[in-house]
Amino acid sequence: MNLSIPYHLENFIGGNFIGPLSGNFIDNVNPATGEMYAQIPDSNSKDINVAVKAAKKAFTAWSATTVQERFTILNNIAALIDANLDELALAETTDNGKPLWLSKQVDIPRASANFRFFATGIMHFANESHSMEDKAVNYTLRQPIGVVGCISPWNLPLYLFTWKIAPALAAGNCVIAKPSEVTPVTAFLLGKICKEAGLPDGVLNIVHGTGQHCGEAIVKHPEIKAISFTGSTRAGERIASVAAPMFKKLSLELGGKNPNIIFNDCNWEKMLTQTIRSSFANQGQICLCGSRVLIERNAYDNFKKHFIDIVTKMKVGDPLDETSKQGAIVSKAHFDKVMNCINIAKEEGGKILCGGKAVKPTGRCANGYFIEPTIIEGLGQNCKTNQEEIFGPVITIQPFDTVEEALQLANNSTYGLAASVWTQDISKANYIASKLESGIVWVNCWLVRDLRTPFGGMKNSGVGREGGWDALRFFTEAKNICVQF
Repeated sequence: MNLSIPYHLENFIGGNFIGPLSGNFIDNVNPATGEMYAQIPDSNSKDINVAVKAAKKAFTAWSATTVQERFTILNNIAALIDANLDELALAETTDNGKPLWLSKQVDIPRASANFRFFATGIMHFANESHSMEDKAVNYTLRQPIGVVGCISPWNLPLYLFTWKIAPALAAGNCVIAKPSEVTPVTAFLLGKICKEAGLPDGVLNIVHGTGQHCGEAIVKHPEIKAISFTGSTRAGERIASVAAPMFKKLSLELGGKNPNIIFNDCNWEKMLTQTIRSSFANQGQICLCGSRVLIERNAYDNFKKHFIDIVTKMKVGDPLDETSKQGAIVSKAHFDKVMNCINIAKEEGGKILCGGKAVKPTGRCANGYFIEPTIIEGLGQNCKTNQEEIFGPVITIQPFDTVEEALQLANNSTYGLAASVWTQDISKANYIASKLESGIVWVNCWLVRDLRTPFGGMKNSGVGREGGWDALRFFTEAKNICVQF
């Protein structure tokens, strides 16, 4: 199939690719080069109104399809994503700045896995029944909501876009989806793939634009009955303030300030390898990244020595170079934010152990947005650097003496998304995991994901859970039917 990318991207509405009704476009910049290479629609409420009409028109037929029919179409989409892996990976890297090898190994395969998982999952999604002895039987129907909104972030563009869209479609809903305006291209290409895979017109509508104009219009639209959003806590607060009074269903996957708790008795080599990943994968631009590394004091100096030695050897450079471990920060605005956070850490008294500077590669990436992986020590637990999400290749390290101190440090955050615990003592691991205020806890690993499990956070890290049955429950309404004997 033809996955060519035009200079002017278009919205995918009612099965057609159309420009924004306003005629306005937004520049799309390659963060590795700093050059504008395409433009995307600057859509607003008028475009959303057209998309909702198309979705409503398609809903009656789509919601009446059998789960077998939905399975077939979603599986077709997964197969086409796999067949076009190279083109999609290059588009993702060009848009986002992440290394091409990472897009090929993680982002695009996970996008197809999302469709394949929910295509299969809907075949096994069961309803409950409850017998009242000899009086009556109750059974529950789970029916699609109608038109739903899915708004995804820029850090894992197709990966998280499909994580929302796939269960919504599998459950029989029609979708208005907005990718981040910073990384729109693979979402545009997904429209082509869905058309080729046989998804009926209007079932999925992909509308591009800013959060202020396009995202806000999705959240405010009275006929969009549920909102699934992944992004910043600040944006999540705004969405909740608009959607909650309208009694929309809400799933908000927001920020994190995740702790890694490291004990001296852990598998040292595995811990170092995985802590490097959890700190700096995707330039630290993953909500699950471990940005506060807590180390048992009797292992602190040894950890610091080995960790710094590995990090200083990480190559930061052209995302198309297979030897680059880190690529570009996603945008100039985010580059500036991360560099400002590093300056704040210095002002707070933090000691930069390594990194802390911008990187200027030679060649085509001379004007790109690159930052060295940065390790900071000597900061108190209540400073801005240890409390606010940076979302970049910047971590702090802190020692602790006891299990209770480690828990106090780990839980001293307004966030509660994820945590990692490194120890060979299974009793200690289970105790800590039960006490951590985190929606996800990894023991002796990081980012090992079973798509059947609930995904989401506590406190300011969000509302609700995604994944597995939780996602299919979110995208359906439960109806209890009681039949008396």
